[in-house]
Amino acid sequence: MSKLSYEDKIEIHKKKKQGSTKIALAKEYDVSISIIDYIYRIIEKHGYDILRKNRNKYYPPYQKEQIIKRILINGESITSVAIDEGLPSHGMLSEWVKKYKENSYNIVERKRGRSIMPKVTKEKKNETKDEKIKRLEQENLYLKAELEYSKKLRAVVQARKNQQQKKK
Repeated sequence: MSKLSYEDKIEIHKKKKQGSTKIALAKEYDVSISIIDYIYRIIEKHGYDILRKNRNKYYPPYQKEQIIKRILINGESITSVAIDEGLPSHGMLSEWVKKYKENSYNIVERKRGRSIMPKVTKEKKNETKDEKIKRLEQENLYLKAELEYSKKLRAVVQARKNQQQKKK
């Protein structure tokens, strides 16, 4: 399957409106029939503007929960809800529902941006003793700094808790 461009989606809609079958369009664009149907229905409901503005759109947790509850409580279909809400794909909504159920019916936001990994150097195969000692010293220094930071952070949090308790 290939990712469809904005122009491809408009073309699909126009060809479908002119009478092309879903099967023919699916073969031509190398996508599934459900994608062709979804594109056609979402453009019919919201117009061509819906294709452009949904790129990297943020959906707050309360909005996600309302959308998911339409499926779980009201019994609406995933595709119809996705089209009503103007989501880029019905697969996105399927993932939301799956994650919602996995997380004991709670919305969990995924963290955005780069994850911060600890700077631990890897052991090299042909490492001399001096290089190994230097690498281990750097690693030890990093871990000590990390430990100090966590101690200070814990102290600050504890001080704030104590201050809040005194105010009560």
